Amino acid sequence: MKDKNLPNDIKNKSINELTELANNIIENLEKEKNLENSIDDYKELIKLNNLIEKKFQNSSKEISQNTKEKISKMLIKK
Repeated sequence: MKDKNLPNDIKNKSINELTELANNIIENLEKEKNLENSIDDYKELIKLNNLIEKKFQNSSKEISQNTKEKISKMLIKK
């Protein structure tokens, strides 16, 4: 599932907002009795999960890079 299929407004949301959307879908899926009616919701949930994972990885890389830069600056000052 490519995140290219997601609307732009979803792509621009924060990790917390995306997690909230995913939780809402999960709650709806738990209430649904007929699984055949839930296929689209499952697909949307998988897309959201992939997008959350990518955003988390990017955030993690940014934090790691910023930390390395700060440590390098501190070492240069000594």
